[in-house]
Amino acid sequence: MKTIIEPFKIKMIEPIKLTTREEREAILRRAHFNVFQIPAEEVIIDLLTDSGTSAMSAEQWAGMIRGDESYAGARSWFRFENVLRELTGMAHILPTHQGRASERILFELVGGPGKVIPSNNHFDTTRANIEHSGAKAVDLVIDEGKHARSRHPFKGNMDLAKLERLIGEVGAERIPVCMMTVTNNSGGGQPASLENLRAVRDVCRRHRIPFFLDACRFAENAFLIKQREQGQSHRSARDIAREMFDLADGATISAKKDGLVNIGGVLLMRDDALAQRANNLLILTEGFVTYGGLAGRDLEAMAQGFVEVLDEHYLEYRIRSISYLGEHLLAAGVQIVEPPGGHAIYIDAAAFCPHIPIEQFPGQALVCGLYRHAGIRAVEIGSVMFGAVDPDTGESAHPAMELVRLAVPRRVYTQSHIDYVIEAIVELFKERERLRGLRIIEAPPALRHFTARFAEI
Repeated sequence: MKTIIEPFKIKMIEPIKLTTREEREAILRRAHFNVFQIPAEEVIIDLLTDSGTSAMSAEQWAGMIRGDESYAGARSWFRFENVLRELTGMAHILPTHQGRASERILFELVGGPGKVIPSNNHFDTTRANIEHSGAKAVDLVIDEGKHARSRHPFKGNMDLAKLERLIGEVGAERIPVCMMTVTNNSGGGQPASLENLRAVRDVCRRHRIPFFLDACRFAENAFLIKQREQGQSHRSARDIAREMFDLADGATISAKKDGLVNIGGVLLMRDDALAQRANNLLILTEGFVTYGGLAGRDLEAMAQGFVEVLDEHYLEYRIRSISYLGEHLLAAGVQIVEPPGGHAIYIDAAAFCPHIPIEQFPGQALVCGLYRHAGIRAVEIGSVMFGAVDPDTGESAHPAMELVRLAVPRRVYTQSHIDYVIEAIVELFKERERLRGLRIIEAPPALRHFTARFAEI
């Protein structure tokens, strides 16, 4: 069969409130042109994030009913620990309330002034937690990963020559960990290959630098390896995922992505001494080491989610549904980051809005236009999220690409919802010259995209 269907039945529904363009105009202005400030019930199709927005399965809900809420050593903890140990092979498994809690603990322990932490691309909270510690976050993605039109199958790969050069410039002693984000979220949801992961591990081992994964979307990365990497098509996604973890000394995971849950995270480590320090900090800030700030029912849902996410019928449907969206936009002339990746489609906002200069945030303009036109909420990944001002020169620095991410929640929307998104974007593309640039009128010093206020120019 050519048609790939959703490999599940829907047993419960949530109504969608349908708004008019006039209503959305007023809502957008009340939100100061920041879609994070729009109430969710005023959104028709919500592609803001795939984090914590999954629909849970019947087995996950059943697990929540069975959840053991004992404070220490709950039955639910042991099930969670067993699933994660079988999946990752890691010696130390620390539950946290979400991925950024795992990041905060890790970088509080290994970061600090004078430290440098490389990655292919750090995402927003990872970078913020690194910089909050006083360390410097450095992106070393391959050059193909900076160009939307490049069809390189693994645009999430790290540039090994750049990594070696950085180590030579700053010294291995100043690099407490080397990270790899799989899939590479801020670079277009692009995967990293096993070949590249092995090579980065080898460089790190030679210089005695611990190698960590930001593994929020490990299952999608594993399935893209199965599809795209030579010599991997015969292997299961589970085996590939296990090899990815076997290459690493640790990992941070937001279970709100490939854990298929609405809350939860994991911090994984092999080093006994570092894990002991992390346990102490976890108890101080999150909760006891067998619940990590979560309820027992959350641990049950996570354990089941980490099992279900590696079902290859699900992964085939998931990756194909993302490709379906991307291919239809490309066919209509809308430039996206090619090829379609794992969890989202990324529109090249600079190409979509060539009349809007970078200083007027074309990505944010497209985000606002998409909500105004069709009630679709997306997110800017460009100069709002990653832009900065050089403290020495006062000049603005911009990321390599100005993107708008359409992050598709897992097991939530059907093909007709995605067809609606395609139709809306194509219609907006035809009248894109009407989109207006924006200026920031108020913003915090860090993670400004969440709360900044804008005005149209």
